Amino acid sequence: MLSCLVFVAALMVPPAGPIGGPGQTVQVVPLPKDGEVLVSFQLKEALTDEIRAAIHSGLTIKFVYKVDLRRSSAVWLDRTIASAVVAATVRYDTLTSLYSVSRTLDGHTEWAETTAKEEVAWNWLTQDFARLSLFRGTALEANAEYYVRVTANASPRNNAFVWPWRGDDAMGFAKFTFVR
Repeated sequence: MLSCLVFVAALMVPPAGPIGGPGQTVQVVPLPKDGEVLVSFQLKEALTDEIRAAIHSGLTIKFVYKVDLRRSSAVWLDRTIASAVVAATVRYDTLTSLYSVSRTLDGHTEWAETTAKEEVAWNWLTQDFARLSLFRGTALEANAEYYVRVTANASPRNNAFVWPWRGDDAMGFAKFTFVR
């Protein structure tokens, strides 16, 4: 019986890993304001030669960010209050030497732009996510602890492209207290 309790207790302890540690590559900043949570985040990765080659091949490169608003639980698993999916894509036109970048929020196109500068396109893909209103209308309990977790994935995924991160690609989170 005691071994069964130890096993159950071990399942409830979160695994040690890069979440929130010094190696986290997604920086997340939640801003509770006027009854909603605005989320800012950025993927702290440099543009590598492998990613540059994939983009310049003319393939559509997509970065998908899953943003979860969660509430910590001391007794059981953390509860997901709301989720949103933000996707940023880039396609390089080899004829015009222009980058077409677009952003979608839960499958709906937010905006699309074209630029000739590689650095600008890379920033739009990885760092230009400021004060996104992702959880409007979500009821939050006053004076409660919440956190926003952002996971990032890149595609296409095949062996020809070596992305600089692995697994769930990249992850970050930040805690906040919702005060009314």
